Amino acid sequence: MKRTAFLFPGQGSQFSGMGKDFYNNYEVSKRVFDTADLVLGRKISSICFEGSEEELKQTTNTQPAIVTTSIAILEALKVHGIRADYTAGHSLGEYCAMYTAGVMSLEDTIRAIQKRAELMGSVQGGAMAAVLNASEEQLQTGLEEGRKSGYVDIANYNSPVQVVITGDENAVKKAGEYMLANGVKRVVPLPVSGAFHSKYMEEAGSKFDKFLDDLNINDAKIPVITNVDAESTVSANDFRIKMPKQIYSSVHWTQTIQKMVEEGVDTFIEIGPGKVLAGLNKKIAPGTVVYSISDIETLKNTIDVLEANLTEIK
Repeated sequence: MKRTAFLFPGQGSQFSGMGKDFYNNYEVSKRVFDTADLVLGRKISSICFEGSEEELKQTTNTQPAIVTTSIAILEALKVHGIRADYTAGHSLGEYCAMYTAGVMSLEDTIRAIQKRAELMGSVQGGAMAAVLNASEEQLQTGLEEGRKSGYVDIANYNSPVQVVITGDENAVKKAGEYMLANGVKRVVPLPVSGAFHSKYMEEAGSKFDKFLDDLNINDAKIPVITNVDAESTVSANDFRIKMPKQIYSSVHWTQTIQKMVEEGVDTFIEIGPGKVLAGLNKKIAPGTVVYSISDIETLKNTIDVLEANLTEIK
């Protein structure tokens, strides 16, 4: 049986103007932006549509902006009758996945991501770097070398050929230098304000745990494959446990996609700004079909192809 999964991007996929064409063309999308503005008490829609690169890079703007845009695009896609069997999101994108599965209302999803952004943005210091095409041995020996200078660990398992490391600035630097000196071709420092998905975010996770007491969290209507363990999650209680943990734990994205393929997913639809996840999917699961929807044109193209495929099946 063919199965479809919706995927939602994380921080770094933002761009000025994102979502504006959906706001102008879909009432359901406009409602999402208007609701976000109301819940946040500020014009996150204006930051999405007209914000500078600098504004969009600030964590307290980036996270609600990407989540709002992604959900606005999702609602437009649903108008065309497209539904998912599974869903997942990369880091902050997991909140869009939970919204898709009915775990939280739109209002609570926006409140949660804003609180998450505030807590993560308040943790300053540390560094992150993307490591490309490293073998498991090269990665582990590099981390061991870096740990002689401080704390460093893996933040994201993005694909079989890309991981992101996180931790003390000096330790991340030393780990990268060692890997470059021992056969790894590229290590790219990332422009971030803190060491996300590291032990330095544990206090933020603890504070977020308390914040969740005031939110209504439901069982999922479709399985969400969660970042912290790449496992299928439907229980409201499990989400309450995993949401704070996700802030300071590794993002198991490679394993998430592999899990969905094991469950029979052969079609992935990336929903939100950019097409980062589509690129990663080609490395993780090259035998699957991936669509990426970030504007009206890519929505129309995706709908046309999906409807043509459905006609062929009938």
